Amino acid sequence: MVPQTPPPAAKVDGRKRRWRQHKVDRRNELVDGALDAVRRRGRDVSMDDIAAEIGVSKAVLYRYFVDKSDLTTAVMMRFAQTTLIPNMAAALAQDLDDYDLARECIRVYVETVASEPEVYPFVFSNNSPSKNKVIADSERIIAGMLAVMFRQRMAKVGMNTAGVGPWSYMIVGGVQLATHSWMSNPRMSSDELIDYLTMLGWNALCGIVEVGGSLEVFRNSPHPSPPLPPHLTRRD
Repeated sequence: MVPQTPPPAAKVDGRKRRWRQHKVDRRNELVDGALDAVRRRGRDVSMDDIAAEIGVSKAVLYRYFVDKSDLTTAVMMRFAQTTLIPNMAAALAQDLDDYDLARECIRVYVETVASEPEVYPFVFSNNSPSKNKVIADSERIIAGMLAVMFRQRMAKVGMNTAGVGPWSYMIVGGVQLATHSWMSNPRMSSDELIDYLTMLGWNALCGIVEVGGSLEVFRNSPHPSPPLPPHLTRRD
């Protein structure tokens, strides 16, 4: 039997590869330009304004983005990938005690969002499914990093880690929603918001530690209402 010669491997078209990379790079440049335009001109910036700020025609924008919603989604993705997620990863990696780490993670999230007072409303004014997916993906990534930190610290002292997934999502979702509400109507300072969120988060974590992370112990424990502090029960 005569052995068959295998067909030659398909050659990669170097020009096509370079062109694809050029398009990716150009799109990223336009997204960065759009971010700068929003920061300078505000949340209500139009496609004409963005094009003028970047120094291109609007036709160039529509060559790379289907519409304004597509561009807004790309802006959110860029902000999450280059700012929000790296900032949260750096916060979670710090060697701090439990309380300081809890407050630091909340502080970094709130201050990262607050540092972009025009970008945040610009992004959230877009209700497209693609934007919502980007937000969900960023929340999933941050919750995943938080779960890893929980699991490492809890396993180190022999605690049950089965609940780290839902706890992580609850913390990320709660902080995100509270920050969103505060950005829409800032009725307090950012430091007050951070401390209120830390108050709730820290006391929840203390409750988890008290039962060793065990759902069985929690279910079988009494749950009396906490006693009021003296200054609230005092009768004048």
